[in-house]
Amino acid sequence: MKQVFGPVPSRRLGQSLGIDPVPMKTCNFNCVYCQIGRTRPYRTERRHNFKVEDILDQVRDVLSAHHTGEIDWITFVGSGETTLHAGIGELVRGVKEMTDIPVAVITNGSLFYMAEVRQELAAADAVLTKLDAGSPALYRRINRPYQSLVFDQFFSGLVAFRKLYQHQLWVDVMLMKDVNDSERALEDIAALLSKIQPDEVHISLPSRPPAEPWVRPADKEGIERAKKILSANASVLSPREGKFDFGCEENLVDGVVGIINRHPMTETELINALAGWDATAVESTIEALKNSGRVQIVTRQGVRFWCPAEAYYGSS
Repeated sequence: MKQVFGPVPSRRLGQSLGIDPVPMKTCNFNCVYCQIGRTRPYRTERRHNFKVEDILDQVRDVLSAHHTGEIDWITFVGSGETTLHAGIGELVRGVKEMTDIPVAVITNGSLFYMAEVRQELAAADAVLTKLDAGSPALYRRINRPYQSLVFDQFFSGLVAFRKLYQHQLWVDVMLMKDVNDSERALEDIAALLSKIQPDEVHISLPSRPPAEPWVRPADKEGIERAKKILSANASVLSPREGKFDFGCEENLVDGVVGIINRHPMTETELINALAGWDATAVESTIEALKNSGRVQIVTRQGVRFWCPAEAYYGSS
């Protein structure tokens, strides 16, 4: 499967061409809300999972097949943690050398304590990281990091990166009911945000299938509380309408699987995304997916999602 997928509609980045530099699931966190399931096992060593030039060749091919204006951002977003690819800096610089389209990196921020990682991401036009907890206990409960990734180190890394980084730093807070939406929890997060000084604060809600069945999005009261407490530049991210491009792979089934592996979808979303194809192709693709063994159905709050077959989700 290719490492480049989309473009897909992004809540923050418009039509985003995705680059996934790590295998499923390569992560040092095990977030309770992760849409691609639990981390089993943890991965902590930075590796060249895929060859840098192979990924850059894929980017060149996709860019040559799209017109100006069809891609808003090129985004590194992994099946886990992007900075666990040891060549992430080469990849960011390589993409920027071939196009004027802005480059973003989505990361959990866990490796910002390493000077080389901070330097590698310095060339990106935007870095999107997370801060779901303002205390060690809540950090352990929500993000469930590898045991050596302690909270003070994590927070110090975010501050150090902000001091170095000259472009757009956006911090995402995944807001969950009865987990981190209380006044105390939000005040703790706000205190840390005041020290990080991000350009934007994004409040997200778990809208795709979380790893754990008990995860619920914050209610209206919790969202309003977060907007009031977190910062003046905090905004709530809403789902974005847009076109899913399945053309990065050689056939339609591979293209759909390539996106579902990074972006689980309901069957309705999938059918809508395939609206540009003829009815026979859509019907045969859905049937092929069901029989392929490459996807699984995960139900959350009564909603059925098509998810990666390799992902592991907590049972309801």
